[in-house]
Amino acid sequence: MPPPLTVAVAQTTPVPADVEANVRDHARTVQRAGASGARLCVFPELSLTGYELAAIAKAPGLMAVTSDDGRLDPIRDACSATGVTALVGAPLRTPKGLQLATLVIGPTGDHGDSYGKMHLHGAERDIFVPGREHRILELDGWRLGLAVCYDAAVPEHADEVHAAGADAYVVSALYCAGEEHRLAEQTSRAAALGMWVVLAQFVGTTGPFQAIGRSGVWQPGGATASQLTDSLPGLAIVRLAR
Repeated sequence: MPPPLTVAVAQTTPVPADVEANVRDHARTVQRAGASGARLCVFPELSLTGYELAAIAKAPGLMAVTSDDGRLDPIRDACSATGVTALVGAPLRTPKGLQLATLVIGPTGDHGDSYGKMHLHGAERDIFVPGREHRILELDGWRLGLAVCYDAAVPEHADEVHAAGADAYVVSALYCAGEEHRLAEQTSRAAALGMWVVLAQFVGTTGPFQAIGRSGVWQPGGATASQLTDSLPGLAIVRLAR
């Protein structure tokens, strides 16, 4: 039985299409998470750019990052200083094309891996190539299945992550005004399988959307462990235990 795992859920309002400014904010957030005892800090979908699809399509060379991108050094340094693993949302250049990805920046500051969103939605399909494989992150004896937003709307995604042995379903997302039902349905679906659900999303305006906040953590079965408000950025710290 693994020891409890303390996670930090970052609810942010991104600076539109400004990777460097958002990197600085991420680094500060990782420092706060580490000071609170967290071992994992989860950020929303496309957290380094905001959900700025038009800007990404217009200037992918500027908006997208690479696995060894020097612009990410402040986050790497924060992870190395705190021992926190950060899950960061970004457009990622890969040999297969541009992916809407979650970057895994490890506790020594290394970029260990990434997960490419498998189920693209709407205009994302014109910009990104879908990921083809699930990513199960192993951390302190826990198995964490990664998902990005619309992945969680496809029941088979959570089913397959659960079948792969995940203890928690970790979702980086954007839910907009009018989509409150989606947030509730998709967290409860994964929780009903017996997984913890960790969900980070934006609050405020990003791209053309008004995000509804309410990031949080749900226990296996669906009970709320912690949930942020619908109006302010914040950091939820939760101890996962089995």
